[in-house]
Parts: sequence; C-alpha cells; structure tokens
Amino acid sequence: MKVEQLFACHRVSEERKVPLATLSFQGNAMYWWTTLERDKRLHKDPPIEYWNDLRGALRCRHILSYYNRELMDKLQRFQQRTMSVDEYRQKMELYIMRASIREYEPTTIARFLSGLNLEIRDRVELLPYQDLNDLIQLCIKVEQQNLRKNSSCRESSYSNSYHKEEYKREESLSKEKPKDTPKNIEKDVLTPQTRNRDVKCFKCYGRGHVQAQCPNQRTMFLRGVDEYSSHEDESSGEKEKEYSEGAYPCEGELMMI
Repeated sequence: MKVEQLFACHRVSEERKVPLATLSFQGNAMYWWTTLERDKRLHKDPPIEYWNDLRGALRCRHILSYYNRELMDKLQRFQQRTMSVDEYRQKMELYIMRASIREYEPTTIARFLSGLNLEIRDRVELLPYQDLNDLIQLCIKVEQQNLRKNSSCRESSYSNSYHKEEYKREESLSKEKPKDTPKNIEKDVLTPQTRNRDVKCFKCYGRGHVQAQCPNQRTMFLRGVDEYSSHEDESSGEKEKEYSEGAYPCEGELMMI
C-alpha cells in the first residue's frame, strides 16, 4: 500500500513501476528477483513488466497458500468480546482489506452486527440508522451509556460494602470489650477485700493483714498453762534498765512473737 501511494503521488507510469519497485529490493528479495528473471529467460517466458504481475509474484512468494482461507475463517468467527466498538470496527475492516473482499454495504452491516456484544446489539437493532457509519455511531453511544451505568453501580456497591464492613468492625469491637456493668464493678471492688480477709496475722491473730503490717505493738507472754500477760514494747533504754535490775523472765516462760 505504501508503494502504491508513492506511485500515485509521483504519478509514475505503468512501465516505470516495476523497475522502481525492484530497485529497493535488498538481500533475499534481490536474490529472489534475479533468480526469477533468469528462470524466465531460460524458459523463454515473458518478463514481468507490470505492477499487478509483480505484486502477484510477491504474494505467491511470501504469502502461504492457506493464508486467505484462514483469514476468511477469522473474519467469519470474529467477535467483539472485550474490545471497544471502535477497535472492533477497525479490526474487521483490516480483515476485509487483507482478504480483498468486496461486498455490498448491507452484507457488511449484517457481519458487523453479528459480532457485536448482545448488550449493545439488542438495543441498536431497535434504533433507526441509514448506513454503516450511522450504525457505528449508535453503537458507540450505547457503549458509553453502559459504561456509565456500570461505573455508578460499582460505586454504589463499593459504598454499601464499605458501610457493612465498618458496621461489622464496630460490632466486633463492642463484643470484645465488655461493658462496665454494676456486677463487674462489684466484683472488681470486692475481690481484693475478700482476699485480704483470708490473710491471718501470727502476732495478734487478727485478720486482714500480715505480721509485718500488724498495727498492734503488743507481745504476749504465756505463764504456765492458762495464765498469760501482755504489755507494749518499750524502748531499748528501758529494757536495758529492767535487765540491769534483774527483771528477767522466770524459768519455763515462753514468749511468742
């Protein structure tokens, strides 16, 4: 196609097209062209003088024999699927051009509609159109409307799911943290008191404290079996005075601290 555009731009005559086209051959293409000319001279065949003959020879050399058949199969099964309407149209036109198909416009319209997605085709078939271009414009408008609807539905579903997740999170947090009910407060307050009541002091035989924290500074002396006496602790100076005066405990006395 690029070569034909150059020919049309420079108004190249038919006799000069083949020499100008073969002038740009390089490598394998040049080797193929020289071999083809030599074989034609050996077999006394007419040389290639026109552009259509050269193009046909190039197609036979570089394009496989089953290329047109595969191209027709692709065009027959061609579907839009994930492509946009514009991309679908461009690719279908490219297949038609490569397969060198010439068909009436109603046939092309039917081919175009058969490959569209159902959500677009069902709505476009109810609308009036004049030719293929009008049909393509209607399909593009319907596609844009569908995209807007899908985006709005997606946003609404996302907001709803976000609110649900927030509600579930708050509910789980409220379940994990127990409320400070009066019963729980009474338990927290009463448990240390009930435990302290179980403690027994071995000095005064009281409850609620240990011997090191005993508020009673009295000592008890046992005299004999049933007799006992108690007095408060005095200073170290008074104790030394009593010991110096001979006020020692009698034999057999027991002192419990």
